[in-house]
Amino acid sequence: MQEEIARSAIDTFVSAFNASDDSYVTALLSQALTSDVVFWGPLGRVEGIAAVERFVLDIRRHPAGTGTMVRCSAVDMPDEWARYQWVFTTPDGGPRLAGTDVVHLRRSLIDQVIVFAGEIEPSAPGGRSSDPGAVPHPRPMGF
Repeated sequence: MQEEIARSAIDTFVSAFNASDDSYVTALLSQALTSDVVFWGPLGRVEGIAAVERFVLDIRRHPAGTGTMVRCSAVDMPDEWARYQWVFTTPDGGPRLAGTDVVHLRRSLIDQVIVFAGEIEPSAPGGRSSDPGAVPHPRPMGF
């Protein structure tokens, strides 16, 4: 039951990226997110639905054209945390980005979103990076 609630909130959040018109984005986000949602995105931490809406609208206005965001995995949910994988593709085979989001749910709504954009590179044998001075950095969402 809890997993179905999480799946519904996640799918509604993802659908905001694919709304037929920008005017529907706020309504979709309001159905999926708490008003005080904390969003950890590629550009840092923001709070509130309005801040998440700006992020969604920026993605919708990608220079390569309006893309499509889809959840491409099951929702894995231990307790009140859930994770899922997504893919964003721009029109005509344009840039594509994949990632994993981790979300926290409170009273059937998402109150935290952590976006991991891009693939995690495999580590060198023995679990060590091939570059001993390397510091992992999140990949920017700009293609």
